[in-house]
Amino acid sequence: MAKQDYYESLGVGRKASDDEIKKAYRKLAMQFHPDQNPDNPGAEVKFKELSEAYDVLRDDQKRAAYDQFGHAAFENGGMGRGGGSSAFDFASSFSDIFEDLFGDFSGGRQRTQTRGADLRFNMEISLEEAYGGKKATIRVPTSVACDACHGSGAEGDSAPTTCGMCRGHGKVRAQQGFFTIERTCPTCQGMGHVIQNPCKPCGGSGRVRREKSLAVTIPHGVEDGTRIRLSGEGEAGLRGGPAGDLYIFLSVTPHRFFEREALNVFCSVPISMTTAALGGQIEVPTLEGTRARLTLPSGTQTGKQFRLKGKGMPAVRGTGKGDLFIQTLVETPVNLSKKQKELLKEFEDAGSGKSHSPESEGFFAKVKELWGDLKD
Repeated sequence: MAKQDYYESLGVGRKASDDEIKKAYRKLAMQFHPDQNPDNPGAEVKFKELSEAYDVLRDDQKRAAYDQFGHAAFENGGMGRGGGSSAFDFASSFSDIFEDLFGDFSGGRQRTQTRGADLRFNMEISLEEAYGGKKATIRVPTSVACDACHGSGAEGDSAPTTCGMCRGHGKVRAQQGFFTIERTCPTCQGMGHVIQNPCKPCGGSGRVRREKSLAVTIPHGVEDGTRIRLSGEGEAGLRGGPAGDLYIFLSVTPHRFFEREALNVFCSVPISMTTAALGGQIEVPTLEGTRARLTLPSGTQTGKQFRLKGKGMPAVRGTGKGDLFIQTLVETPVNLSKKQKELLKEFEDAGSGKSHSPESEGFFAKVKELWGDLKD
C-alpha cells in the first residue's frame, strides 16, 4: 500500500511555512491523540502517520530531500531516522516533536528562557511566635531582573536575535551514517537566540545581584521544620526567564518553660511541700502571655499531671487548639530554721500510727519482703 504524501497527511501545501506546518500538526495531533481516542485503534495509526510526516517536514534537510525524491529519500537508510515505516523511531522522534511543538505555548520556545534558581532562607522564631503567628521583614541576597535592559540582556533598544546556527531551537543535529546526533548549539549555548549588543550593567545575563526585602507572614501553630514557599521570589531567570521560588525553613527555638508535642504543651511547675500536702490554688503561665489558675487537691504528689483544656497550640488549619498539661514538682524545703525543724519533727511524731507517706512506706514494705526471700 502506497504511503500518503506527507503534505496531504498534514493538510498543507508544498510551499507551507514552518509555522503553518506546526499549526496543522498541532491541531491534528490533538484530534487523533490515542489518549483522546481510547476506543478507536485507528486513531493511533493516524497519529503515528502525522508524527512521521511532521518529523520530516519540520527539518529543513529532510524536507528538501523529500521534496526532491519523495519517500524514496528515506528508504534503505537514505536519511537515517525519519522516513519509511521501518526507519521511523516513533518513541524517540515523538519526544523531540513534542518538545519542539508544545514547548512554546507561553509564546516562545521554553528553551530560550532559563528559570531562576530556588532559594532557601533559614528563620528562627520563638515558641510564642509559633503560637500567635507573626509578620516579619526579611532581607534576601538574590539575583533580580536588570533595570537597564528589563531582563532581556540586550543593550538599549536592541533585542536578542534568533540564532542563525540552530534557528532558535537551541540544538543542532548532525547526520552520521544511520544515526542523527543532537547536541546543544555551540553558538547560543542552547538559548535559541544571541545578543549582539549585551547590556553593560548585567553583562548580557539580564539579571544583577541585589538584596531584596520581603514581607513574610508566619501563620499561627507552625511547627519546627515548617517550610513556607514564596512563589516567584527566588532568583530571576536568565534573560527574562521566570524566577525561581523562595523557601523559608522555620526553626522554633527551645523554650525555658514549655515543651511542645504536636498541639499539646507541657510545663513542669514546682510547688511547696505545704501546698502539696494541704492543697490550694496556684497560678501557672500560658503561651498566651497570661496566667491561669489551677486548683490542687491535698496530697498532690510529684509528677501529677493536670490538664488545662484549650490552652495548647492552635492548629495551623482550622480553629481547634491543643491542651496545656501542668506537671507538679513537690519541692523539699531548704535552709530551715531551728524552729521550723522542731515543728517538722513534732509533725512527724504526731502521726499516731497513721500513714502520711503511703508510697514510701509501701515501697520499703515490698523491699523488706524481697530481702526476706533472699537466702545467704
